[in-house]
Amino acid sequence: QVQIVESGGGLVQPGGSLRLSCVVSGFSLDDYSIGWFRQAPGKTRDGVSCISRTDNSTTYINSVKGRFTISRDNPKNTVYLQMNNLKPEDTAKYYCADVISLGSLCSLNPSGVWGRGTQVTVSA
Repeated sequence: QVQIVESGGGLVQPGGSLRLSCVVSGFSLDDYSIGWFRQAPGKTRDGVSCISRTDNSTTYINSVKGRFTISRDNPKNTVYLQMNNLKPEDTAKYYCADVISLGSLCSLNPSGVWGRGTQVTVSA
């Protein structure tokens, strides 16, 4: 059974850090590109970052470049999202999903397997 479980969210002050984890089971992480997405209340679910299955190349949206880092540990079947210098506008529920690969690159187009998400709240 394919399953994705996110964890690591919480309440943090502006400027703080969190590390999110995405543990996958039922499939080998080696074969998939993985992306992180977020959804704020009343807004659409949007892509944040992805990491490719082939050469670990990464993609970030402009608003998180230089602050967020995505990485993967295939033997642990885990993808991480290190988030530094968090801002109130980063507040959202964060989701992990497998994404469509474009050659050796990943994309922020989900393939369809989602986790239930983990809440990140950035507030003073």
